[in-house]
Amino acid sequence: MEIIISNSSNIPIYEQIKEQIKSKIISEELPEGEMLPSIRSLAKDLRCSVITTKNAYEELEKEGFVKTIPAKGIYVAKINLALAKEEAYHKLENILTTAITQAKMNDISKKDIIDIINILYEEVL
Repeated sequence: MEIIISNSSNIPIYEQIKEQIKSKIISEELPEGEMLPSIRSLAKDLRCSVITTKNAYEELEKEGFVKTIPAKGIYVAKINLALAKEEAYHKLENILTTAITQAKMNDISKKDIIDIINILYEEVL
């Protein structure tokens, strides 16, 4: 499982891990029932703390994206994909509302905003 961590990001590493796994589950790249790497294995692969990967998995479990089966492992849980995507859309709308408000306060045109989004969309992950 490929996860890219940015040490220069303001986002905590556990949150970066959680969001990337969550994205892979929503896109069905990680299907229901698939076993995830152990906490230790993922930490070793990502060269980060076991506590960091443990926190990411705990958050994913709280949000219902994974389930832990004692002595067996951590598996992708059955989720309502439509509901998960709707939640992602809602989160994105909030972020874009903030960005558009900032743009309008600084007299940045709609065309410039769209140009910026197009450039960033191609550059990010």
